[in-house]
Amino acid sequence: MNLSIRWKVTIAALLALLCGFGIAGFLAARSLEQQELAQSNLILDIRTGLVAHALGPALPDAEPLPRTARLQEQVKELAARSMTRVTLVAPDGHVIADSAVSDRDLDAVENHGARPEIRQAVQTGTGTDMRISHTTGERTLYRALKLRAPNDGHPVYLRLGLPMVTLDQELETLKRNLAMAFGSAFLMAVGLSVWLTRRLTRPLSEMAHAARQLAAGNYTNHLDVESGDEVGLLADSLNRMSEQLRIKIEELTEDRSQLMAMLTSMVEGVMVLDCRGRVLQLNPALERMFGIRRDEIRGEIITTVLPHVQLTGLIKTILENRVKQEAEIVLTPGNRCLHIEASVAGCERENEACAILVFHDITELRRLEKIRKDFVANVSHELRTPLTSIKGYVEALLDGGKDDPETTTKFLSIILRQSDRLNLILEDLLELSKIESGSVMLKEEPFDLHSVIERTLSMIKPLADKKGHQLVSNVDPQLPPIVGDEGRLVQVLTNLLDNAVKYTPERGIITVSATPAADRSLGPAVDLVVSDTGMGIPETDRPRVFERFYRVDKARSRELGGTGLGLAIVRHIVEGHGGQVWVEANQPQGSRFVVRLPTRRARQAS
Repeated sequence: MNLSIRWKVTIAALLALLCGFGIAGFLAARSLEQQELAQSNLILDIRTGLVAHALGPALPDAEPLPRTARLQEQVKELAARSMTRVTLVAPDGHVIADSAVSDRDLDAVENHGARPEIRQAVQTGTGTDMRISHTTGERTLYRALKLRAPNDGHPVYLRLGLPMVTLDQELETLKRNLAMAFGSAFLMAVGLSVWLTRRLTRPLSEMAHAARQLAAGNYTNHLDVESGDEVGLLADSLNRMSEQLRIKIEELTEDRSQLMAMLTSMVEGVMVLDCRGRVLQLNPALERMFGIRRDEIRGEIITTVLPHVQLTGLIKTILENRVKQEAEIVLTPGNRCLHIEASVAGCERENEACAILVFHDITELRRLEKIRKDFVANVSHELRTPLTSIKGYVEALLDGGKDDPETTTKFLSIILRQSDRLNLILEDLLELSKIESGSVMLKEEPFDLHSVIERTLSMIKPLADKKGHQLVSNVDPQLPPIVGDEGRLVQVLTNLLDNAVKYTPERGIITVSATPAADRSLGPAVDLVVSDTGMGIPETDRPRVFERFYRVDKARSRELGGTGLGLAIVRHIVEGHGGQVWVEANQPQGSRFVVRLPTRRARQAS
């Protein structure tokens, strides 16, 4: 049975009180009974002596004592005067006279020789007993006395019986009065106990409610301390504990929020493992790196959910040796390169951080390193080619070629062309360096893209006519103005058209178009497209054509006089305007360069 502490205390107090009342009533009744018995014994003893004194002269001298009517009348008379039952018993136990029995029924009275008081009187001269009388049916106190017959004949036993009716009535009255008194006191005690236990347990109930609120996460519940006893001290301690718990939880929540914000915002992937290699925590960057979900692998053994040979070996090493480790792995597919730094947290128990792995995506870094190496190699090669040519022809002149005017003129012309080529490479390098460093400030002025296209086409037309190319312009008349550096965008369009003329076989078609962009990722924008019917660019080379000195066909590029920096300059200028540039295949053949530039409204919004 699930009772509240209030009822437990109340019931316990009432049970204790009830037991106390019962014991007190029992002791009171017993004390009264013992007192009355002692007084009755004294009265009965006195009355027995008086009856014996009064009866002595009336006893006849006959042996044995005869049963006579006169003796029966004397016994009844003495019984009436002493208010007792008087009985004379012969030595053999038969009743000679009895005040409670009529004369005609006296013969039917059973032998009294076995009565306890008679037996005691036979042995000691007196005897006492209390029991329910077989004759009267009442609880009676008996006292027997041995009487000597005249001339020292056979003894006669006198027995007086005092009915205990009065005592029983007094005991019943006492019990009734005690029951009424104790009942009234018990009812008062019930009310007092309920009030007192409610007063005592109400703070405990409030504290239990406050504890449930704490368990539910409510730390603002405050207990009113009304007393300075143990309950008050407990309530005050609970208030302080609640406040301290609230502060600690707020600090932990804030720290956890900051930690999760840091982990979420990190570009590096982070994974936390316990001593058995189970995943305890990981951040979104790691989910993106491996294409996994946090809720699917948390609590799992990392070597089973990410079965990468190098990663598995690294994790086993750090968990076994407990030393800091570093490694570099490549993920397939995609060939993403990751640098891993693994450190040890030092915990030896399960579900606690033991190893922390930080994954750095260095794919772009490795790509840039490769580009840098290629750039250095290409620059060296591009500069070495004209320098080698110049050096060779100068040595030829010094070795005697200068003596022939025709040879001298031919060699000097070649040296001049190679010097111009070398100068052009250096100028493009300087230009690209300025653009990348940000030292070139792009203007932000509105201009009409249609006029830029027409002006650039007029500049390129002489070169296109030499190869019999057809230049086609297709510009939407409703184009909004572009905000940017008109001169730099002329340079972009010139480089793209120059490449199209160079790499398109004779009698090709070169088309320049400008239309509103369908893709709204940059907001309102314009697509400037230069397409040709040339040899085209393989799909594998398209992502790298905007790198410095990258050439699809190196021999043909040098033959046509390109520096390998034009498209790199184009990309930086376009990105400086907040745009995008890419190349795609042109159908049925050739290449299609797309320059997407934001319009005036997009530039102002940014």
